[in-house]
Amino acid sequence: MPAQGKHRRPKSTSLGRGLAAVTTGGAVLALPVIGATSAFAAPAAPQAVAPAAVVAQANSAAKAAPAKHSVVAGETLSKIAREHSVSGGWEKLYEGNRKIVGSNPDLIHPGIKLVIGAKSAASSDDKSSKASPSAARGASADRADRSERIDAAPVAKAAPAAAKEAVTYTNDLDGWIRESLAVMAEQGIPGTYEGIHRNIMRESSGNPNAINNWDSNAVKGTPSKGLLQVIDPTFQAYHVPGTSTDSYDPVANITAACNYAADRYGSIDNVFGAY
Repeated sequence: MPAQGKHRRPKSTSLGRGLAAVTTGGAVLALPVIGATSAFAAPAAPQAVAPAAVVAQANSAAKAAPAKHSVVAGETLSKIAREHSVSGGWEKLYEGNRKIVGSNPDLIHPGIKLVIGAKSAASSDDKSSKASPSAARGASADRADRSERIDAAPVAKAAPAAAKEAVTYTNDLDGWIRESLAVMAEQGIPGTYEGIHRNIMRESSGNPNAINNWDSNAVKGTPSKGLLQVIDPTFQAYHVPGTSTDSYDPVANITAACNYAADRYGSIDNVFGAY
């Protein structure tokens, strides 16, 4: 049995719908019209977007831009590095400002302007040549040592020893004895004020110009002279350096006589008569 044929109604196309229409006025050609349903909106103009690399480069440049810091009294490189979050700490800050700070990082003067983020010439040299391990260890130890010195509280310096005050002595028997005792102490010659004074009063009654022209020494041409009645040969033999070479000088006479008494009797304190 022959199959029944199914016939489809041909679809009209938009082109067919746009064929010429006959009017009383004549044939008018109607151009094909694209249906509203098939119209497309014009694409929006693309927004200018900066490449990520350019943005990153700009941010990096902004971060790398060095800043200025004016030092005020009481600041240290360590403190400034912390405040500005300097990568590498005070050592990095010092490297970048070595010419400004000088050879001692502990001393920064108020008013100098530090560059935060500056690169030192030394750091660029390091890139071209690697330091030896031993040098690196030495530098690290030095940085640690300097860091401890900077961060540590300042230690008060010991007050300098008071300069030795110049002592003046009165130009009388008391002053002559005291000055002689000072010279004797420096020379290690024993003797006391009482021992010296006692023997002076017996020998010359305190007269520095006293001279004995009648005893056996005077007969020999070497009379006893001065406060402690010393003959010239004895004075010259026991003269104490730093005192006068004049046997009549009170201080020179006393120290020479005490030097002789120390050699002969152990001390002027042990002399109670002619000696």
